[in-house]
Amino acid sequence: MQIERTYNFPEGEILLIDKPSGWTSFDVVNKIRHMLRHHLKIRKIKVGHAGTLDPLATGLLLVCVGKATKQISTFTGLDKEYTGTMFIGSSTPSYDLETEVDHNYTTDHIKERDILDASRQFVGTIMQKPPAFSAIKIDGTRAYRLAREKEKVDIPSREVQIYEFEISKAGVPETEFRVSCSKGTYIRSLAHDFGKALNSGAYLKFLRRTRIGPYHIDDAITIVELEEFLAKLLPEKSE
Repeated sequence: MQIERTYNFPEGEILLIDKPSGWTSFDVVNKIRHMLRHHLKIRKIKVGHAGTLDPLATGLLLVCVGKATKQISTFTGLDKEYTGTMFIGSSTPSYDLETEVDHNYTTDHIKERDILDASRQFVGTIMQKPPAFSAIKIDGTRAYRLAREKEKVDIPSREVQIYEFEISKAGVPETEFRVSCSKGTYIRSLAHDFGKALNSGAYLKFLRRTRIGPYHIDDAITIVELEEFLAKLLPEKSE
């Protein structure tokens, strides 16, 4: 995406970033903070994200800069939309590819209509248990840190809203989907529970966030594009 507008970062800006796979949301924040300091010579500036995106996921991340960081709580409450792929027939402890497969299940009984029927079970208000490998804090410690140390992690179920759960390609072992949901929804848990609904198992193989409230991935820029843009704004050195 070509950047065609001007920015006033200290006064506050909201950046729509297309997060690459393998980056944490904090990696993106730290990179942008570094770029602003390096390219624009801004020594101290607040930078924060409005809603964590898992490291293996790609897609829309709202990054608030300067005075816009005061609006972060407003953005985190917005509904979200994702596209992704579930792998049916296996499960992992993290409910995605962050960890190795720990169980394999039979899928001979699963037909296309079973997948479509199962998706309807998750539309509306549902109770969902977040993954043990999550950023939720338990007695001050991130759950994923405890899970990695093989400690027991018990996170209470919570109520979430699934507005739409569309199966765009029903298949075994891979099923593609699009989901629109409320804040706090874990798509990894949705995939895990979906496998159970099929009397099998499943994990999230691919995830891309395409929308946060009125903000869409089509309007986002990559980290590379942002850095190229900021490099052009580098103040000229005095003679």
